[in-house]
Amino acid sequence: MRSWLFVPGDSARKLERALSTDADVLILDLEDSVAATARSDARRTVCAFLDERRAELCDSRVFVRISGLGAQDAHQELQAIMRARPDGIVLPKSRSGADVSQLDAMLTVCEAECGLPDLSTRIVAIATESAGALFGLGSYRGASRRLTGLAWGGEDLSADLGSTATRDDAGRLTDPYRLARSLCLAGAVAAGVQPVDTVFPDFRDLDGLTREAEAAARDGFTGKLAIHPDQVSAINAAFTPSKAAVAAARQVVAAFAAAPGAGVVSIDGRMVDRPHLLRATRLLERARRFSPSDSSGS
Repeated sequence: MRSWLFVPGDSARKLERALSTDADVLILDLEDSVAATARSDARRTVCAFLDERRAELCDSRVFVRISGLGAQDAHQELQAIMRARPDGIVLPKSRSGADVSQLDAMLTVCEAECGLPDLSTRIVAIATESAGALFGLGSYRGASRRLTGLAWGGEDLSADLGSTATRDDAGRLTDPYRLARSLCLAGAVAAGVQPVDTVFPDFRDLDGLTREAEAAARDGFTGKLAIHPDQVSAINAAFTPSKAAVAAARQVVAAFAAAPGAGVVSIDGRMVDRPHLLRATRLLERARRFSPSDSSGS
């Protein structure tokens, strides 16, 4: 999934607008974008939206970001949300794989209570929102069969660290947040789940967003969080393999197919080994998902 669009759960207008976007995933938010005093109303709004507009959401997956496991009414909130059958839950402020395991157990109970198939609800954890969470990023492997992605965020981490900003005057991430980004990427890959890059806060700066999304795709992220519908197209484009990349990947696959058992092949005078084959295969898998016509053929 390339684009993960946050939609405030307390705004029926914004929820309706989200229906017209091309976001791969809608994250209906009950946490940071909703005032604490409005969360009960937001919960009802989100559930009603899911119940009433389910048929129109077939092209997007719908996740709900809950208030968090530490919230006083966490179980009641989860029960209410699960009755509306979201595709997944976004877990904020996750500290380690143990938090994902705890949410897994809660979802198992809720699925049984709501008559839903076991393991039908996925989990994405936002895994860098405290200093301690950075040290837990190696613990997600095997935490839950539901876990489908790890994302990272800097604002809560900034508050925990006591820093005054996450970016410098040129808009570049500062060292603590580049570290969090890299650890999230490595932790997700080690866990065998999708690495999802954080939001780009200036939703009017689409050129800056494009540069950041392309850099994330270059480094190994396969999707990015969005805070505004106008960001979705740029994110989708950045994480959809280009025709040139698809052609190069096909060339690598064809070269190894022509030399069964070879560990290294030569392509246009360049030596290519098995890691290149794995990378090419993964790229073609993504291309088949998001641009089938570009990835077809030999």
